[in-house]
Amino acid sequence: MKKKLLSAILSMTMVAALLAGCGSTAADTAEPAAAEEEAAPAEEEAPAAEEEAAPADDAAEDTAAEETAAPSEGLKVGVSMPTKDLQRWNQDGANMEKELTEAGYEVDLQYASNDVQTQLSQVENMISSGCNVLVIAAIEGSSLGEALDMAKESAIPVIAYDRLLMDSDAVSYYATFDNYMVGTVQGTYVKDTLDLDNAEGPFNIEFTAGDPGDNNAGYFFNGAMDVLKPYIDEGKLNVVSGQKTFEEVATPTWATETAQSRAENILSSFYADGTNVDVWLCSNDSTALGVENALAANYNGSYPIITGQDCDIENTKNMIAGKQSMSVFKDTRTLASQVVKMVGQILKDETVDVNDTETYNNNVITVPSYLCEPVFADANNYKEILIDSGYYTEDQLK
Repeated sequence: MKKKLLSAILSMTMVAALLAGCGSTAADTAEPAAAEEEAAPAEEEAPAAEEEAAPADDAAEDTAAEETAAPSEGLKVGVSMPTKDLQRWNQDGANMEKELTEAGYEVDLQYASNDVQTQLSQVENMISSGCNVLVIAAIEGSSLGEALDMAKESAIPVIAYDRLLMDSDAVSYYATFDNYMVGTVQGTYVKDTLDLDNAEGPFNIEFTAGDPGDNNAGYFFNGAMDVLKPYIDEGKLNVVSGQKTFEEVATPTWATETAQSRAENILSSFYADGTNVDVWLCSNDSTALGVENALAANYNGSYPIITGQDCDIENTKNMIAGKQSMSVFKDTRTLASQVVKMVGQILKDETVDVNDTETYNNNVITVPSYLCEPVFADANNYKEILIDSGYYTEDQLK
């Protein structure tokens, strides 16, 4: 019995750890633990009775296990990811598939190779094949209207994963990290590192934003710009290229090569005379990698502050080597766990966890959302954030 109790406590501890990053509180986990502690003395007082009751206990546990497994039996979850080209989507898909399978669901996980028509066809096939819930990370937020209409007609709930699905009332929920906060974390890092409130300046800055087809890209950019714009307006930050609107600095499909090409053009046009670039604010790691490649080939000045997002392996190595300053860390294990929880709540007809009902309007409806909180990693804390948490091993970052 004590072994069973210890196993139960360990299991509950693991679940609590997974959900902590998505906003669970001490109160969420304290009561079960307290109940177990209160029950312990009684159990210790009657070991013989426990041993005698063991067969009945085992039978009860078997019955409970069957009852627990029953709700997910025969239920199928479709998971549509945009591409395998970026490390983070491979991790997102693998994490969700693992947790959903462990929860007893059949999982149809597909990647669309960054091709909109492929993703549309895949989602339609998921619907036709009898998926009970869809989890979709869209290549382009407005590209799946036909499939979403089909899901609505079939009464299939849809969770938009990390990227908001636009222009449709068929979106049931949205699960993501606080995308505006991602940008403010990047902008605040620049502000604090340069000590913009006290330094004289001016400092030269360039921007590389994300995919205009990704609704999140605007939130990232606006969050950073809202922190830095006052310093641009007063002249303490100088955008030498003059390119400071989202449309001017966006990077289709977040492509490293596109970001590199644009950075090379900026460097040759505005910095070839020896002018230093002090900051290059990049919205994510794939675009940051393109800027870093351009700097390595075309720049001889003082190395700039470079931001990123996702803590991809190559970018984390660059942080350690001093080629990238920081990267916003969005623990995909946390987000995957939250989505698995939401899937279970939907299929059990329970209240679905959301913590934002006002922010994310997709041009048709405001989608109930669950926002997880991001943090940043840099050369000073990456071991604690990425290695000690088990996200990476030290060997992966060598």
